[in-house]
Amino acid sequence: MQTTYKYSTPLGQPGGLYDMSWHEIDSFQNEEADGVLKFGMGCVAGTTGGKQVKKPVAASTAANFEGVVVYKPASENLMNGGPVIANKATVGVMRYGRIYVQLATGVTPTYGAAVYLVKSGADAGCFTTSSDGTIAIKARFLGAGADGIAPVELFNQSQT
Repeated sequence: MQTTYKYSTPLGQPGGLYDMSWHEIDSFQNEEADGVLKFGMGCVAGTTGGKQVKKPVAASTAANFEGVVVYKPASENLMNGGPVIANKATVGVMRYGRIYVQLATGVTPTYGAAVYLVKSGADAGCFTTSSDGTIAIKARFLGAGADGIAPVELFNQSQT
């Protein structure tokens, strides 16, 4: 039985559109195992560039960055209710536009701050404001984050 009720609207959801401004979303195949790639994460070109995507790895560069995984309501859920992106599933990837992204642990962005993609460790695929061991993304934060997500504007520019 539900015993508490929230009266505020949540900030958004990882991989959810921030607004209806101009954007581009392309389809790719998830190269990762079930549940590794998540909505709102940054992804890089997979083994078959232009067709597959995966989480970034230490060797990833700005030239490998494909975009941010877009939320898809019709996704398989785990027993705890969390969504899973299955291996070889088709995923939408936002190339440019405004979207909610997953933040690296402890990151609190501010409006206009530069955006970096974490390449390795537990936060690989998440976004941060630090340039240490990351990939600089042509984007900016649109405000402070909450609950591990924040809005980002991906610019319509080549990442290289």
